[in-house]
Amino acid sequence: QVQLVESGGGLVQAGGSLRLSCAASGRTVSSSYAMGWFRRAPGKEREFVSAIKWSGGNTGYADSVKGRFTISRDNAKNTVYLQMNSLKSEDTAVYYCAADYRRYGTLWSSQSGYDAWGQGTQVTVSS
Repeated sequence: QVQLVESGGGLVQAGGSLRLSCAASGRTVSSSYAMGWFRRAPGKEREFVSAIKWSGGNTGYADSVKGRFTISRDNAKNTVYLQMNSLKSEDTAVYYCAADYRRYGTLWSSQSGYDAWGQGTQVTVSS
């Protein structure tokens, strides 16, 4: 059974950058079909941010973060990253890491496509 732990969140001014990490234990991320990042802003539902498929390394992004966020992986470190640049106040949210071990990456932009979730890390962007 896999456990996911996010880190790297914090307080940053608008226009700044943060790098989030998601480390897996109990099961390797390389055995997953996809890894994703989601976020829940105050007063909103949890939404898709980005995802990466391990086979081929295909990536996807929500329109709101395209050109600013980059998802990457490091199989040797059993870790997936989310580099966030040009941060805006609307990026303020709790960011969650998720892993797909069952659905072959077919629902990689949907919460229902993932089996394991981290507890989240807070990102606050001040204006």
